[in-house]
Amino acid sequence: MEDIHRLLETIQRADGPSVLATITHVEGSAYRKEGASMLFLEDGSQIGVLSAGCLEADLAARVPEILERGASCEVVFDMQASTAPLSWGEDSGCGGVVHVMMEPVDDALKSHLRTLKACLDQRTEVVHFKKIGLDRSVSEYGFLTEKQYRFGEWGGDLPQSLLDWMHCGEARRSGMNYVSSMQSEVYVHTFYPKPRLFIFGAGPDARPLAAFAAATGFSVIVADWRAALCDRHYFPDAEAIIAGFPEEVMEQLPCTPYDCAIVMTHHFGRDRQLVRLLSDRGLWYLGILGSRKRAERLLQGDMVPAEVHSPVGMAIGAQGPAEIAVSILADLIRTYRQLRMRENVAHEAK
Repeated sequence: MEDIHRLLETIQRADGPSVLATITHVEGSAYRKEGASMLFLEDGSQIGVLSAGCLEADLAARVPEILERGASCEVVFDMQASTAPLSWGEDSGCGGVVHVMMEPVDDALKSHLRTLKACLDQRTEVVHFKKIGLDRSVSEYGFLTEKQYRFGEWGGDLPQSLLDWMHCGEARRSGMNYVSSMQSEVYVHTFYPKPRLFIFGAGPDARPLAAFAAATGFSVIVADWRAALCDRHYFPDAEAIIAGFPEEVMEQLPCTPYDCAIVMTHHFGRDRQLVRLLSDRGLWYLGILGSRKRAERLLQGDMVPAEVHSPVGMAIGAQGPAEIAVSILADLIRTYRQLRMRENVAHEAK
């Protein structure tokens, strides 16, 4: 999942100066692609990564100067070959050219990033755009929500061509776009709300799944009617733990297209009830722990729909709670990435 959520949480808490680094363009291959961001704090702390360790030291060394100047700048790393005059690192093997924009997080940008966080917390997509000046710095920037609320430091109206890109989905493909009416390049990226994972069942096998999912960037909510299992000690990283029967819990969980769920209570009757309640909620992933035959029994003899994942997880021969959690999380990530790719293709076809 995107590091932006961790970055925004840090910006929300931090008072000191910082520098936001974003990959705006990649030529060839690279460890991270356009849209990846990381944050450098004045005390030397770093949140997120842009590479496997090839770029961060050089970027960190530039932070004091950027904070002193108070101006953004682009840094270009040529990773194509260690023998090239402008290559970076020694035998990095990445084979690409990476453009990174470094921006000091001043009071104005900090305020706008906090607004971005509020929008994402409200489950709203936000398109971000930066106008790149001739000196390869950010001259203007803005944010536009899916409900057309705009904020940022952008003078005047948005060019129609830029709006067309956003509406047709081209903006979902992060990177540089040349806007002829502005005679300038504009970097565009879409921020998505953090995906939520509902785990129904708080038994011992749910604990590693909740921990791994939270570490990967999911917002995790655990629910079970057995109050003794709903202990914060077992799920320290969960956003919420809800004790209640299925219908009670579902009344408290309005679902969105950014949500997914795993049913793993090990109670046949409760699982059947949960599958019925979840099947029409528009989730992008619904997984049921157990065999496909058990899932068919839960569905009262009907074939398991294609959108329902059962047996849940990737077929890696997993054994035990931790390995099963890895297989489930791997399938969640794969499905999430495929969903985003399909959305891009669908929007571009319009």
